[in-house]
This record gives sequence, structure tokens and C-alpha cells, in this order.
Amino acid sequence: MGVDSGLPDFRGNQGFWKAYPALGRAGMEFTSAASPATFQDAPTLAWGFYGHRLNLYRATIPHAGFGLLKKWGERMAHGYGVFTSNVDGHFQAAGFDGQRIYECHGSIHHLQCLEPCGGHIWSAQDYAPQVDNDACRLLSAAPTCPHCGNMARPNILMFGDWGWNEGRSAQQERRLHALLHKAQRPLVIELGAGVAIPSVRHFGQTVLQHRNGRMVRINPREPQVASTKDVGLAAGALAALAAIDALL
Repeated sequence: MGVDSGLPDFRGNQGFWKAYPALGRAGMEFTSAASPATFQDAPTLAWGFYGHRLNLYRATIPHAGFGLLKKWGERMAHGYGVFTSNVDGHFQAAGFDGQRIYECHGSIHHLQCLEPCGGHIWSAQDYAPQVDNDACRLLSAAPTCPHCGNMARPNILMFGDWGWNEGRSAQQERRLHALLHKAQRPLVIELGAGVAIPSVRHFGQTVLQHRNGRMVRINPREPQVASTKDVGLAAGALAALAAIDALL
């Protein structure tokens, strides 16, 4: 979904290193950069990586496909719900109701204590990182926890992450399940969901099994669907959504 807004595709090391050549030169994989251990061992690099992403996501405008999804969802009897593994906050930026969004991996727009010292999660809106993008290094001070003074980190589920505070995401999950409980025949529109980390695919399949739903799977690489009742489209998100809208 984010690639059509101009965001980098982290799928595979080559895509990741293209977006972050300094990490490519160092041979650092995405799983290492996106790790709480890196915040402990190399905080300037870790916040260089996440600070660049925070600035990028803030500056990037969500593509028109977001608006199409929102328009379709608002026509439905029970509205819409969003399940996303993206941490960029672009559904909120595109005007979706934040009370109807479940960010299963957290959000880069929220912070937590690295330790963590408690169950505190707060907005990152007042943090403006200055980053040497070429070197992937933070130039300004890292954010700190307002409760204990230690370094803060994004409220994102990383690799090998036992310190992630899932409180905000758990609350979102409860709200989305309450919405789904009202729907007799929900339509799942799945966009670019990978199979390496199948969080989105698993959630969609669960909805189909328990709520008598149907699926439209939009995926340029892996569009196959398991049932003849469902539809798989080998296309990018924006192109497929625009084509569907034209038919509607």
C-alpha cells in the first residue's frame, strides 16, 4: 500500500539496502536495524534509521487509493475497519477514523520507554529528529522517557522484541473485533500482504472463516486465493483500486 505513495519497499535485503545504502555498505540486514538491541548497542544508528522513517512518513502524502477505500467503506451498513501491519500512520493521515484502525505492529508516531519503565505510550508529534540520511545517523538528541529519563524508542513491534508495549494496539484490536462482530458478510480487501510475515493474511483468513466473508486479494507477486468465491488481482494497490472504482 505504501509503495504507491512513494515509500520504499523493504521486502528483501536488496530493497532495504537500496533505501539505506549506508546500512547496505555495512551489511546490516533489516532484521538487525529494526531491533531493540540496536537501540541498546548503537542508538545513533537506530534512531538514524527510525528518525529518517518518521520524517519520511510525515512528509509523504497517502495516494488516492486510500480515499477510494474510505469512500467504499462509508457506504457499508456497518462502515469499515482497518487492519494494517504498516506503521506509517497513513490511514489516519488519509482521514480514516482512528477508532476503526488496528495497527498490529504499532505506530512510528508513538513512543515508549526503551527499558520499559512502565506501560506508558505517548505521541511522537513533538519530536523532530535531525538525521544524516546518507550515513543513517541521528544528529540531534534522541527522545527520552518523560517518566524515568531513559531513551525512548518507537512503539513498534521489532524483531526479537520482548519490550514492546502492546497496550495501544491491544485496545485497537478489541475495537476492531467489536466492529466485525456486527458484520454478517464482511468483504476483506487485502492489499500487498506478504507471506514471509503473514500477520495481515492470517487476520483476513480468520475473518473469512468466522464471519462468512469474501476476499479481494490485491498483490503483484502473490495474488492466489484459496476459494473460487474470492478474487485475486495481480496488480499494485493503486492501479487495482482505481480499476475497481471505475467499474463501480
